[in-house]
Amino acid sequence: MRPQRRHARIVAGNPCGAGSLPSCWAEGSLENLSVHEDDGGGPSDVLAAASAAKEASPAAPAAVLGHGSRALPAVTVDTYNEELRDEEGFVGDRASGRAFQAILDDWRERVSASLGEDPFGDTPTNEISKSKLDKLLGGADPVAAGLVHTAIEEFAQELATVVRRFLRLEGWRETEQIVIGGGLSSSHFGQLAMGRAQVILAAENISIELRQIANHPDEAGLIGAVQLAPSWVLAGHDAIIAVDIGGTNMRAGIVELRMKKGDVSKAAVWKKQHWRHRDDEPTRDEAVARLAEMVSALIDKALAEKIRLAPFMGIGCPGLIDDRGAIVNGGQNLPGNWQEDGFNLVTALSGRLPRIEGHEPAIVVHNDAVVQGLSEVPNMRDVSRWGVLTIGTGLGNARFSKRAGD
Repeated sequence: MRPQRRHARIVAGNPCGAGSLPSCWAEGSLENLSVHEDDGGGPSDVLAAASAAKEASPAAPAAVLGHGSRALPAVTVDTYNEELRDEEGFVGDRASGRAFQAILDDWRERVSASLGEDPFGDTPTNEISKSKLDKLLGGADPVAAGLVHTAIEEFAQELATVVRRFLRLEGWRETEQIVIGGGLSSSHFGQLAMGRAQVILAAENISIELRQIANHPDEAGLIGAVQLAPSWVLAGHDAIIAVDIGGTNMRAGIVELRMKKGDVSKAAVWKKQHWRHRDDEPTRDEAVARLAEMVSALIDKALAEKIRLAPFMGIGCPGLIDDRGAIVNGGQNLPGNWQEDGFNLVTALSGRLPRIEGHEPAIVVHNDAVVQGLSEVPNMRDVSRWGVLTIGTGLGNARFSKRAGD
């Protein structure tokens, strides 16, 4: 499913007015641009100056700063948040973190019924950590190890099926590599499942390379945010604010740019905060308030360390993002209803964050799989088209094409 389009008119305006680019980011070329939404809506403190680029062809100029934009500085987002269905429901759900837990739980029940005892004891499957499963996989108990291996095999079959379905899509044709991200990819058993899926696909003469995301998944969703803005926008600063919102966790971080001649390939997380919100079961408003507190604490810490923080924040969150920064669909795993008409995360955060260099931080929202995939831009110099699958609470997806000349 492709993003639904909305339109924005770019007009001249007060450089300090609503939606304008902070003057410290430009030298006259864009500082007088602001955005007027055709429907009168839109956040007052965010520049979405080229959101109309989403209407254009993949070769359209990159947006300066736009929510859910397809045309980004280094890549074109060919498609994301595809919701493939079959007779059993969403295809992606078959290769999610929840799917692996369900497979493992099913095999635990079968083994327990046959042997009279559960090799994992009384601990519920959803409370067994990834590190614990890795230990069981290499442990002395052959039944426990065999049980994990069996779940890996079944999950790998499901992952291979999901990959096949994505590769049939128009937007995924000619994909050369698929990067596997999300929490499961950081575990040994997750990597084995990925490797087994690669073997299954190779046996069917499907030429595609699956590989683990280079940065740790906990940080890839933050690091990718540096690719949401052109390097000239961030020039003169040391770092940006980044947020990664998932169905189980929220992470906020300060990402150091380490920029040299516009190159942000060495970007890395300086400090981060993590909240496993699913354990606390907050309301939507409580979650937004907690997120604002996390970000504010990080801003204060960065400024105290004399870090030249850009007044810019990139946010990755599940779902289809419209050009106002609202979630159109796909946010069902978030706490509360984030798809409710009238709710906008950018607006909800406005006024809650400290000013930076006299400006409210400009916020850009995109899909979390897109942002995690953007962390791979420096590793794709010889790859023209690649995809990302993020195995978390659900299964995120995005496909990218390198922009001409990059």
